[in-house]
Amino acid sequence: MPNADPLVRYRRKRGFGRPPEPPDEDLAALYDLGKAGTWEIFGRQLRVTNLDKTLFPGRDGEEPVTKREFLRYTAAIAPTLLPYLTGRALNLHRYPDGAGTKGFWQKELPDHAPDWLPRWTNPEADPDESQTYLVVDEPAALVWAANFGALEWHPWTSRVDHPHRPTYALIDLDPGHNTDWQDLLILARLHRTAFEHLGVCARPKVTGRRGIQIWVPVVAGPDFGETRAWVERLSRTVGAVVPDLVSWKWQRSERGGRARLDYTQNAINKTLVAPYSPRPGAGAPVSAPIEWDELDDPELRPDGFTIRDMPARLAARGDLFRDVLEHPQHLPPLG
Repeated sequence: MPNADPLVRYRRKRGFGRPPEPPDEDLAALYDLGKAGTWEIFGRQLRVTNLDKTLFPGRDGEEPVTKREFLRYTAAIAPTLLPYLTGRALNLHRYPDGAGTKGFWQKELPDHAPDWLPRWTNPEADPDESQTYLVVDEPAALVWAANFGALEWHPWTSRVDHPHRPTYALIDLDPGHNTDWQDLLILARLHRTAFEHLGVCARPKVTGRRGIQIWVPVVAGPDFGETRAWVERLSRTVGAVVPDLVSWKWQRSERGGRARLDYTQNAINKTLVAPYSPRPGAGAPVSAPIEWDELDDPELRPDGFTIRDMPARLAARGDLFRDVLEHPQHLPPLG
């Protein structure tokens, strides 16, 4: 019965038509647990474990980030992040022993996953490929993934109902070992100018590592080949302005340390990290949406935002990535 669903009861109890922000008392309850326990969050009861484990080393003299703090951030950010994940298969980058260890990709939803988790089985998957994926259609599912050791969250750019029809075109400014931050900012600003000239809505974010990514919302319809060709043409036009900064070689070892404007991410089951997702670095940096004019801020850094300051930034600035949800568009022809 639908009324028996605890998420439905949770929504009705608080009078929201969509998942609300978790109340402070629900977040505080996580800190009343010992090293493990049952945490009720978003109407679900989750068994959380190893809460005092260090997942991210500290930075700048700060304390390391524990699993408890990571789960609290996940719950706090989940209602904002949910629209970017709903209806999409999710690839998880897991680090069960923390960011200081070698992670691995988990795409297949494990057999022990609770029955209430939303999921999608790919009808086109070959027998040796991942079959069933997590789909974060409710915020508790993201908390489950975090407790499962997923420090990074990578949604598909297409939805499960039309997996070959992306709703974003992706631009990945991937620095080489000789690319400094100022070089990358030049490339990002050139893309900004191109979008202004074209009248195209696009939103940038720093990656939480070294790069910058730009998402362009599109009306579902073109296939990946079309969006990939459009991004390649745009980026080659930008790259031609500063050819000394850019390489188009596939192998990193052949790029001479220069940046790559990676249009190849526009393909099925190729993903870029979600906005607001942590990255496996000291201090738990976050892939943070930014305003275009922040590219001119001398204080901007690609890993400058962490799970400790992102909630306050979000409260002060709002969701700076919202345009990719609200402005789907047809990609204009490039002359």
